[in-house]
Amino acid sequence: MKGYTMGHAPVQDSVEQATTTHEGLAAWVAEVAGLTQPRDIHWVDGSAGEYAKLTGELVEAGTLTPLNPELFPNSFAAFSDPKDVARVEGRTFICSEKERDAGFTNNWMDPAEMKAILKERFSGSMRGRTMYVIPFVMGPLDAEDPKFGVEITDSAYVVASMRIMARIGTDVLRKMETTNAFFVPALHSVGAPLEAGEKDVPWPSSDEKWIVHFPEERSIFSYGSGYGGNALLGKKCFALRIASVMARDEGWLAEHMLILKLTSPENKSYHVAAAFPSACGKTNLALLDPTVPGWKAETLGDDINWMRFGKEGELRAVNPEAGLFGVAPGTGWSTNPNAMAAIAKGNSIFTNVALTDDGGVWWEGMTDDVPAHLTDWQGNSWTPDAGRPAAHPNSRFCTPIDQVDMLSKEYFSPEGVEINAILFGGRRKTTIPLVTQARDWSNGIFMGSTLSSETTAAAAGAVGVVRRDPMAMLPFIGYDAGDYLKHWIELSANANQARLPKIFLVNWFRRTSTGGFAWPGFGENSRVLKWAIERIEGTADAVETPIGFVPTPDSLDLEGLEVAPSDLADALKVDAGEWGEELAGIEEWYARFGESLPAEMAAELAGLKARFAA
Repeated sequence: MKGYTMGHAPVQDSVEQATTTHEGLAAWVAEVAGLTQPRDIHWVDGSAGEYAKLTGELVEAGTLTPLNPELFPNSFAAFSDPKDVARVEGRTFICSEKERDAGFTNNWMDPAEMKAILKERFSGSMRGRTMYVIPFVMGPLDAEDPKFGVEITDSAYVVASMRIMARIGTDVLRKMETTNAFFVPALHSVGAPLEAGEKDVPWPSSDEKWIVHFPEERSIFSYGSGYGGNALLGKKCFALRIASVMARDEGWLAEHMLILKLTSPENKSYHVAAAFPSACGKTNLALLDPTVPGWKAETLGDDINWMRFGKEGELRAVNPEAGLFGVAPGTGWSTNPNAMAAIAKGNSIFTNVALTDDGGVWWEGMTDDVPAHLTDWQGNSWTPDAGRPAAHPNSRFCTPIDQVDMLSKEYFSPEGVEINAILFGGRRKTTIPLVTQARDWSNGIFMGSTLSSETTAAAAGAVGVVRRDPMAMLPFIGYDAGDYLKHWIELSANANQARLPKIFLVNWFRRTSTGGFAWPGFGENSRVLKWAIERIEGTADAVETPIGFVPTPDSLDLEGLEVAPSDLADALKVDAGEWGEELAGIEEWYARFGESLPAEMAAELAGLKARFAA
């Protein structure tokens, strides 16, 4: 298989030979073994026995702490090196053959130059360690066009986490062999070789980190980090950065979106896809408990959505992941009981959370009552007056998705589900109303392309700064952002126009003039979804504004909800003064695209300015 090689010697005879008839895979494994020089090679079979053995070894190594089986059965807590706690955007590269193809949203380096650096870093990087070969598939194995990957890693923590997050192992390998399938090669090393007699540490990693994608080759290299999206290469690296390029070339969409099924009291079902930047309530919406009587919600996924047009020109979506890899703080019994019920069933790996004295885990927001004593994520004794968080702000739970009680049975369908509505949402104190329906598809893409959030304390840097995040994909578009918008525009031309999803912009975080939240959020957001569905059906009223269609106050179902009329007015307000500032911000943002900004988006901005001027 062309394109994987970096010109290394074949594997030494002493290393266990490949156990696959897939020639491309066997050659790549041999080549990587020759470069990285592992102690031995293990082909991951994905079995429960293998998982038990691996987690047992990780407990012995001090990487995992077993939890009280009565509280969290078959579950473990891991604690990373304090310098290895989050995605490293500054060390993430798209090494396209032409710099222009990476665009302004990505870091770029010449592929040949990058390969020389990577060859040096990976040379001998697995000495003294086991090299694990993980065949995996994104989405159902029986899909019409299954997307395969193989992650090679020297981290057993990664293997254990990948077993939760993807379909892995022997069944996947056999399917790859029978079809001689193309696969995305994803090479990962923690970058901490062990010399003879050297004692290992519980969380091996390197201070130097590289997360690199070669889009034309469809390959991924990750060095130095053992954490999350840096190391579980099926997640953001494959499912978004590489898949977005595959989607562009093959005519589909790889998006950072949840998928939610809603069923009305009349037993009619609708599917909603929604894109939100981090800390804007994506997982809460994916696992919504509707407060509107008679409405039922089921989830199909909380993070990744692959969408393609079906035989009748309808847009269909699948979630290619098998687990939830959620931010723990803020996920709690009072805010997201569906997530908590899934986590409580166990079979989970928690990373950088706090430990309770009875062998459980805790994080900020998990329960309304704060425990009197904990062991924090860095192993220190903690009490509520400690003046620091007990769990790291980016601590995670990694839980099988089939433990979610409200999981839709259509999650398992290889054909996916038809999407009726797409929501884009950010966190804004002002300007953006609670919900706005786009004028048409092109206007909806404009809404997505200018999506914005105010930065929160969870991210480094100033708080409250408006950051543009197109389709909530800013860190994940694997190619030029202007070309990405153009792909959205061009794809829809082949669709059944009558069945294109309606697009809405939402903002649960609008503030009142006195500074409080204008809308209660959480389960009450089902009222906004109900209005969106009624707009699709043509039964809900709206007022046309320069930005799109906004609900009339009496078109939202507020039965049983106490919201002051003045708060509702604040939530739905379109203020020309605020929008003057917003238009200037959008103009500044679009200027960054240069010549790659699609003409259609420039026209949308001009139209919006004209409507406000009128």
